[in-house]
Amino acid sequence: MTQDFTITAFTENHIGLLNRITSIFTRRHLNIESLNTSESQIRGIHRFTIVTNTTEDTVKKVVLQLEKQVEIVKAVYHLDDETVFQEIVLFKVSVEKAAEHNLVERLIRDKNARILSVEQDFMIIEKTGHKVENDELLEFLKPFGLIDYVKSGRVSLIKLDEELKDLQKLLAEGEQPTNTSN
Repeated sequence: MTQDFTITAFTENHIGLLNRITSIFTRRHLNIESLNTSESQIRGIHRFTIVTNTTEDTVKKVVLQLEKQVEIVKAVYHLDDETVFQEIVLFKVSVEKAAEHNLVERLIRDKNARILSVEQDFMIIEKTGHKVENDELLEFLKPFGLIDYVKSGRVSLIKLDEELKDLQKLLAEGEQPTNTSN
């Protein structure tokens, strides 16, 4: 049975690594539903957060392949209930249409959104939440002068710290990663 898995890969920051990671998914005919990269709390280590919809057997194989990459220090996968996750969406909405429908008050009160900027012709609205909530707001805004929108990838933290403890121990035993981005 397929389901969403969040893969977290802790890596060194090397040129070409993103290409090699996506190649692993391409070879297995897997779509990356969401991708986010950032620094981690460990100096010199970056975090890739990848969401894919597949079977557990396949995600296990992907994680093993990821860990074979020299620059990947540790890779793990989790189900949604094992992580805390969110995504951010920014919406550009017509000020005129929003005012016609008292949209601003409804957004803030009912949808837990907030206004980031109001310009002469448009406003920028931010919503942080799960994909389903954000998609519901997208559908809600379409009839009210939605001009544009952009979504972040999933940001996620693992509920259990065992993987991070293992990673920190691994780094303490070996040498610190090199950073070639400077």
